[in-house]
Amino acid sequence: MEKDKKKDTKKELISWIKTIAITLGLVFIIREVLFIPSLVQGESMMPTLENNERVLVNKIGYNIKGLERFDIVIFHGKEGYDLVKRVIGLPGDTIEYKNDVLYVNGKPVDEPYLAKYKKKANGILTPDFTLEQITGKTKVPKGQVFVLGDNRKVSKDGRMFGFISEDEIVGKGEAVFWPVQHIRAL
Repeated sequence: MEKDKKKDTKKELISWIKTIAITLGLVFIIREVLFIPSLVQGESMMPTLENNERVLVNKIGYNIKGLERFDIVIFHGKEGYDLVKRVIGLPGDTIEYKNDVLYVNGKPVDEPYLAKYKKKANGILTPDFTLEQITGKTKVPKGQVFVLGDNRKVSKDGRMFGFISEDEIVGKGEAVFWPVQHIRAL
């Protein structure tokens, strides 16, 4: 009887060790391969993202599906920390802002995520510019994207540093998970 009890205890212990190991393995895979958290630092993405919010970043989904215009991406900035911006120009696009309107390949494109912000802004939110004026190129090069922050008046974005390589992109922002009262999909 005593022997059976020891055997059962040993089996239960092994079962717990396996469960913990599998759980830790899954957490590691999810953290390193699929999703990571990212901290929003600054006001460049307001009102979409607030300073100190935490964003869940999908590391592989955008690689499978590809980047789309207006995706929120996290990428390695030259400053030594990750930046959060919105994709405006994809490879092959011409980008221009005229009278606070985005033109992609010569056609006006609505930016619904800015509607509320434009109402609050005194004057123009996005000053006039063309890609050529900023980067010296008329189109977004292959393998690169052009990004802007939603808070156009304060954002340090593609207007200052030009294009970013798709290789610099860590992933696509999927949801805000902190603070709890701000949980939402992006």
